Parts: sequence; C-alpha cells; structure tokens
Amino acid sequence: MRVETSPPIFPLEPSAAEAQREIKEEFGFFSDWSERYQYLIDLGRKLPPFPDAWKTEENRLLGCQSLVWIVPRGDASRLDFEAISDSAIVSGLIYLALRVYSGRPAAEILATTPDYIGDIGLARHLSPTRSNGLAAILAFIQDTARSRA
Repeated sequence: MRVETSPPIFPLEPSAAEAQREIKEEFGFFSDWSERYQYLIDLGRKLPPFPDAWKTEENRLLGCQSLVWIVPRGDASRLDFEAISDSAIVSGLIYLALRVYSGRPAAEILATTPDYIGDIGLARHLSPTRSNGLAAILAFIQDTARSRA
C-alpha cells in the first residue's frame, strides 16, 4: 500500500516542456561540471523531508545503486511524486525529474521525453551507476503514469 503524502513542493511551470527549458537555462550559467555537480547537490537538498516511516521496501526503487524511495499519488488527471535518496547527487537528479514530471497529468508525463538530460550534458557526465539510477527513476514515473492513465 502506497502512502498518501503532503502537497506538492515544486512550483509548477506551465508545462513539462517549460520546466525542461528552465532547467537547461539554469545549467547554462555554469562553466564546468564541478559547478554543475554542486548545483545538483544543492537541488537535492531542496527535497522536502521524507519520513522514515515511508522508507519501506514497498516504496524502494530497485535498479539504483543508491537507496532511493519514491511515493506516487494521484490519478490520470494529476500525478505527484515524492522521493529521496541517500546520495546527494542522486537526490539532485530526483529533484530535476520531479520538477519536470510531478504535478502533471499522466498524458503529459507519457508524452514528455526527458530532453533535459541531453540538453544539460547529464548523459555524458554521469557514471554508469548513476545513469542506471536516473533511468530507473524515469521508468518508474512513466510506468506509474501508464498504469493510471
């Protein structure tokens, strides 16, 4: 059984496409990847507290080397996600994914390719294990949208 959680924390841009555009702009301010990694860590710190009671095997996302817990709620008209990781960088990756997808209708989630990953260079700069973790997060979001659409 999934846990019902608090209201969404992300200021919603008008669309997932707009969220991706803003992420691309923000990462464009940084001249190198050490600055971008630090920004990812800072974003991860913005995730709301995730109660220990929600850190169950049922809420644990498999496919990540780091520990990741994710809780979906809602229906086809609006899906919200709350998540956390024990890794600072993975928490930043979660923040970006939730910024694009959380609070959106299932149809918009399913129609939105995560272009921001390539646009900001994440695809080239993540380790294989972090790339696998990001893929698992995005797959979970897509699968949830598909099952509730």
